[in-house]
Amino acid sequence: MAARLLPLFPLQVVVFPRTRLPLHIFEERYKELVGNAIRDQSEFGIVLAREEGIVNAGCTVTVEQVIQMYPDGRMDIMARGQRRFEIVGLNEDKSFLQGEVNFFDDEDFAPAPEELRDQAVTQYRELNALPVSRTHSEPDLSDPQLSFQLAQAVPDLDFLNALLRERSETARLKELNQFLAEYVPRQRTIARVKELAPNNGFCGKPAGL
Repeated sequence: MAARLLPLFPLQVVVFPRTRLPLHIFEERYKELVGNAIRDQSEFGIVLAREEGIVNAGCTVTVEQVIQMYPDGRMDIMARGQRRFEIVGLNEDKSFLQGEVNFFDDEDFAPAPEELRDQAVTQYRELNALPVSRTHSEPDLSDPQLSFQLAQAVPDLDFLNALLRERSETARLKELNQFLAEYVPRQRTIARVKELAPNNGFCGKPAGL
């Protein structure tokens, strides 16, 4: 299948199909990009930005809602993830970057085992309950790619980027469960230490000096 040209929006974020992403658009080139997408009801690609450049896979989004337009052209929008893609070439003819992309989806469409799904949902709720976590919405349990709904609560961008590329729901849930099984207890311990730290110190000279 021939690659198609897709407007690209590099950000320090990984977005997944059917998950929502609030965005504040203020740079002129991205005002143009998003304005075109609103006008044409078209997609643009969100790709993870790194110091050395962008990664070569991402997810398209469409503008689900324009929340606010400002007099200077800035805007607050709600975007929703659509399709995953790989970048095979870059185009710099416009003010914003474009990519020649190929779309992909899962290659293994077998339903994931219920125990994997249940374990992931439980750990997702435990992660959401941590005081250091931003609360995310209740996942859509009917989504056959439930891992995407659950992964949005994970802050590790490298892990999320690897998960985005995975083409099996069962494999994604296994990786997510393994990650959360280590991450959630560690964050719970860190939160507990921070809670106790102010009460465990004392001022003045150490005893014996």
